[in-house]
Amino acid sequence: MGGSVSCCISPGESPKILRRRVDLDECPITTTEDVSEDTGTYLQHISDRELPDELAQEVNPSDHPRASTLFLNKSQTDVREKRKSNYMNHTSPGLLTKKYSSCSTIFIDDSTVSQPNLKSTIKCVSLAIYYHIKNRDSNRSLDIFDEKKHPLSKEKVPDDYSVVDPEHKLIYRFIRTLFSSAQLTAECAIVTLVYLERLLTYAEIDICPCNWKRIVLGAILLASKVWDDQAVWNVDYCQILKDITVEDMNEMERHFLELLQFNINVPASVYAKYYFDLRSLADDNNLSFPLEPLSNKRAQKLEAISRLCEDKYKDLSRSAMRRSVSADNLIGIRNSQAVLS
Repeated sequence: MGGSVSCCISPGESPKILRRRVDLDECPITTTEDVSEDTGTYLQHISDRELPDELAQEVNPSDHPRASTLFLNKSQTDVREKRKSNYMNHTSPGLLTKKYSSCSTIFIDDSTVSQPNLKSTIKCVSLAIYYHIKNRDSNRSLDIFDEKKHPLSKEKVPDDYSVVDPEHKLIYRFIRTLFSSAQLTAECAIVTLVYLERLLTYAEIDICPCNWKRIVLGAILLASKVWDDQAVWNVDYCQILKDITVEDMNEMERHFLELLQFNINVPASVYAKYYFDLRSLADDNNLSFPLEPLSNKRAQKLEAISRLCEDKYKDLSRSAMRRSVSADNLIGIRNSQAVLS
C-alpha cells in the first residue's frame, strides 16, 4: 500500500501462462510525490494500467476471443500444401458434393452455434486434435498423461506408442465412443477442445502419440462436469473404459485442474470463436455439415421460433421502458408547460 499505486501486472505471476512481460515504461507507477499539494492524492485510472490490445491478443486463445485458435494455425500448413499440390498436379476437385440452394429448393444447415450437429462437431474436434499431434512443436509431456505409465487398458502398450501418430479415424472413434456412451452433447465437444488448448498453453506441453488419449479423456471429463447439468461421474467412465480405476480418474482430474490453474470459465465469445473456427476447419478439409431441404414443417417451426424470440425482445423492451419511468409514477405523469425567458 504505502503512498504508491502499483502496476496491475504482478511480478510473481505464474510462469505457466505464456505472457509478454510489460516494461515499466508501458505501465508506469504513479506515486503521490508526483502530484502537487493542492490537487491531493492522484490515483491512476484503471484504463492506464490495463494491457494494450496487442498484448492481450498474444495470450492464451482459449481465454481471449480475438486470439487465433491453435488448431486452426496448425492446420493451415497442410491446407496450403494440399492446395499447392492440387494446383501443380492439375488435380480435379472431383464431383461437387456440396449442395446449393435454388429458386425451387432451399438447403439449410441444422448446425448452429447454440445447437451444433453432434456427429459433425465430433469429427471436427477429432480433426483439430489430429493436426495438434501431427504438427506439434516437440514431445513435451507429463507422467500423469503418459499412457504407458497409466494405461487405459490391460492390453500391452506397443513399443512404438510414442512415435506413431494416430490417424484421424482412430481419434474420432475414441471420442465418439465416450460421447455416445456418456450421452454427451455437441457443445461439450467444443468446450473439450477449449480445455485441451488451455492445458497445452498453461502447462507448456504438447499433445503427442504417448499422451493424447489421457489428455482428451481428462478434457472430456472436465467439460462434461462443467457444461452438462447432470454430469457423468468418474465411476461411469470406468464402466466405459473397463480397465481404468476410479483412483486414476480422480488423480488425473485433480492434475488437470491444477494445470489449468482452476480456470474452467469459457466465455460465450470464446465458445463462438471455436465453433466458427471448427466450421472453417471443416471447409478446408472437405468435411461438410449435413444439409437438408427446407420443408413446410421445418419452415413453420423456424417461423415460430423467430416469432417467439421477437415477442421476448418486445417484452424486454416494454419492461425496460416501464422501469425508466417508474420514478414519475410516484407523483403522476404531468405535462409541464415550457417557460420561455
